[in-house]
Amino acid sequence: MNPGAMVALRVYRWAPGSAERWQEYRIPAAVDLTVLDALVEVQRTQDGTLAFRYACRVGMCGSCAMVVNGRERWACRTRLSALGPRVTVRPLYHFPLVRDLVVDMEPFVAKMKTVGAAFVPRAEAQQFAAIGSQSRERRAIDPALECIGCGACLSACTMVAHDPGFPGPAALNRAFTLMADSRDPAKAERWVPLLSEDALWRCHAQASCTEVCPMELSPTDSILRLRRRAVASLLRS
Repeated sequence: MNPGAMVALRVYRWAPGSAERWQEYRIPAAVDLTVLDALVEVQRTQDGTLAFRYACRVGMCGSCAMVVNGRERWACRTRLSALGPRVTVRPLYHFPLVRDLVVDMEPFVAKMKTVGAAFVPRAEAQQFAAIGSQSRERRAIDPALECIGCGACLSACTMVAHDPGFPGPAALNRAFTLMADSRDPAKAERWVPLLSEDALWRCHAQASCTEVCPMELSPTDSILRLRRRAVASLLRS
């Protein structure tokens, strides 16, 4: 697309008490203009009622995750000129909607809690106990770290749509890192929710979560590795 060409930005709109609708704005696709830049420009110059969420604007916080042209993306890292003359923007799927493009992240946090996603230190552990950076254990965990909880994987997950009790890719990815961490002794307690009917075995390994992860993590691999650990644990018991 030529720099300066006009883009039709079609944005999902909804507010409590009103019907959902799509509203179109036209904006020039300047060089390096991102979808987030375009939304900010629309809010400042065309429609101050448009609601969306962002914070860092440099691809670190993940708060601007939304569905752009049918795919979960970070608006701050998506260049408008690469998307063609018509761009659709809607909120993440499978989240309660607050307004327009803003979703409620509380269910995402709740799913994390259901699988015990918080590190549990041993009572006698040193305060800054570390896993060696070159150790086999650390190399196994490293590929699953760096999730910043943007929710894109949950939005892309078809099983979340089918089973609201399914913890989702991010929660299971986090659970894998903790179950592989020798410093965390809460594994027996964590297996209880992980092996429940709605959790680990529900994933169909379609890898939709992996395809959209902006951090290039693979929750699918984490889930499969967690399953292998589960089988080994069951055989030992």
